[in-house]
Amino acid sequence: MTNAEGSDLAPDGARVPAVELRQLRFGYRPGTPVLQIDSLIVPAGETVFLHGPSGSGKTTLLGIIAGVLKADRGEALVLGKDLTRLGGSDRDQLRGERLGYIFQMFNLIPYLSAFDNITLPCRMNPRRMKRLDGSLDSETRALARTLEIESLLDARPGELSVGQQQRVAAARALLGRPELVVADEPTSALDADRREAFLGLLFESCREAGATLLFVSHDRSLEGRFDRALSLPDVNRAPVAA
Repeated sequence: MTNAEGSDLAPDGARVPAVELRQLRFGYRPGTPVLQIDSLIVPAGETVFLHGPSGSGKTTLLGIIAGVLKADRGEALVLGKDLTRLGGSDRDQLRGERLGYIFQMFNLIPYLSAFDNITLPCRMNPRRMKRLDGSLDSETRALARTLEIESLLDARPGELSVGQQQRVAAARALLGRPELVVADEPTSALDADRREAFLGLLFESCREAGATLLFVSHDRSLEGRFDRALSLPDVNRAPVAA
């Protein structure tokens, strides 16, 4: 069931969970599991801080939830859609229209300007473009201004520092009011002041859109800001890599 805004609803009219994993199994090599998650539910609108040691599968889990990776077995329901039953192009469409993904390595397109990298998801997805409150240019510049990169919008990624690239990637993820924001170490290259500005923008954007936030970080000092902190080893039965 879908309402007029395009959000999926359960039969009783409630919002379906943003993320629901059941008997999920994934490994990069046969016989070497990275994820074995029997059950994990993230309710719609919740903000979740996900943590765990290196090798516990945090980035892999985000890749599956964002549809970049496909589970070997089980179900991975994201915004009501089982990604294990969708082909690559359908997963890409769902991610482009309804998700904001801040990749750990940013994944900026090197030959595009910062402005074009930020606006690419909206220009490729009409439904995402329609969710803008103002023009594409004005909303992009407003985000860039908050993140202190407005003067860098004509620069290409290779001309930017790591922290500046990280803020471009964050702006790209937030533009167009995604329903689920997935953030992989999004503040790792930011100084304290810029981290605070980014977090303020992130929480405000999610609150205004009623979006769900799944945030991975090694910085445990941030977890008190979230509705819930989740330790991945508590739900993942696969052994942690050495």
